[in-house]
Amino acid sequence: MPDDVPEGSARSSATAERIGELAADRGLTVACAESLTSGALAARLGAAPGSAEWFRGGVVAYSREVKHSLLRVPEGPVVCESAARAMAESTVDLLGADVAVAVTGAGGPESQDGQEPGTVWFGVAGRGPTHAEEKFFPGEPEEVLAETVFHALTLLAGRVGS
Repeated sequence: MPDDVPEGSARSSATAERIGELAADRGLTVACAESLTSGALAARLGAAPGSAEWFRGGVVAYSREVKHSLLRVPEGPVVCESAARAMAESTVDLLGADVAVAVTGAGGPESQDGQEPGTVWFGVAGRGPTHAEEKFFPGEPEEVLAETVFHALTLLAGRVGS
């Protein structure tokens, strides 16, 4: 593993703890939908102190078919803005959460949907308009994963804290 992964894990854990504090203070619940992170985002949230009170759960939709059928992602590419938005919005509805974050992307080593490895789309829904953004994280798949989890948690903390 790259040398910076433990540091990335520590900052992700600290951000998840902050989400928990903010959610508890505001009486909010959070959830996630994830593809390329394969449950790493939910694991980080679930490991935060007091998560049983504010974390509703997560949907790991690795399969294209699951994204389309369960998370109402429009037919077509799944590494795109519309997929990230649909994943976040559907997760708010499915899990009864106040706020949800979603991630979908090409983690590597191969491209996906014409997107180069390291291309990730994020969606945040609930408590305001749905926000989506694209990021590119260079590096090996493990580095892309660590940066994706941290950025998703940062976006979630921003929405829960607003």
